[in-house]
Amino acid sequence: MAVAVRALSATSNTLHGRGSAFFSASPSSLSFRHATGSRRSFHGRGGCKALHKVGQVQTKEEGLPETLDYRVFFLDDSSKKISPWHDIPLQIGHGIFNFIVEIPKESSAKMEVATDELFTPIKQDIKKGKLRYYPYNINWNYGMLPQTWEDPTVPNNEVDGAFGDNDPVDVVEIGDTRSKIGEILKVKPLGALAMIDEGELDWKIIAISLDDPKASLVDDVNDVEKHFPETLTGIRNWFRDYKIPDGKPANKFGLGNKAVGKDYALKVIAETNESWANLVKRSTPAGELSLV
Repeated sequence: MAVAVRALSATSNTLHGRGSAFFSASPSSLSFRHATGSRRSFHGRGGCKALHKVGQVQTKEEGLPETLDYRVFFLDDSSKKISPWHDIPLQIGHGIFNFIVEIPKESSAKMEVATDELFTPIKQDIKKGKLRYYPYNINWNYGMLPQTWEDPTVPNNEVDGAFGDNDPVDVVEIGDTRSKIGEILKVKPLGALAMIDEGELDWKIIAISLDDPKASLVDDVNDVEKHFPETLTGIRNWFRDYKIPDGKPANKFGLGNKAVGKDYALKVIAETNESWANLVKRSTPAGELSLV
């Protein structure tokens, strides 16, 4: 078995300068005021150790990449395993969130947080005993927002009554830099796509890393069209079509088949964080999901 440990590397740039820590403390409730002036409250895991410096979190690889045994675990500053889904704080500032990279841009191995395994490491997805790959590279960094969950028991009446897909919320990060598996980026949401995958609602939050050179130029989906032309169409078409080579139908999208704006994306994040909080409080049955 191969084991490799590395510290998560990230700069501490803020949007307008340097100096902020990568993680913030994780109290039981976090809130911020978004563009409309209303206040949203975000939940964290009560009592978990605050992760407030980049150096406090490392990743440890077990097994060899592209094998059934390969896992990427997350460790705290005492080298104890933690869950990237449950123990990494969601919000780290005013409209800024932690994003965990599962699939680096321009790669095709379908990596994901193993929500049914202890400490929810990242692994390569398996179908019928075989490792899964996309039919072509994904063109953006792809991953998940910690402390979120799309509840499969609750229909979304705004999106064709579709139920959640039982996973954390997905993020498509549109910056230029290719990140690494398990890397944690500070991102700001710009919009969202309401993908419907085999009848399940599978939100795609469109975001950008604060370290990207164009981060200060974009704040909503209209800015994406201006500074990243054709990107929104490219994301929608990629996720619409990627299952077709396997003989499956194209995925669909709700909300007029278009990307909705930043405020709607923030609403999605707040609602799925609330669902996650109910899950870890066991107000919602966990089924086979790991809450550790």
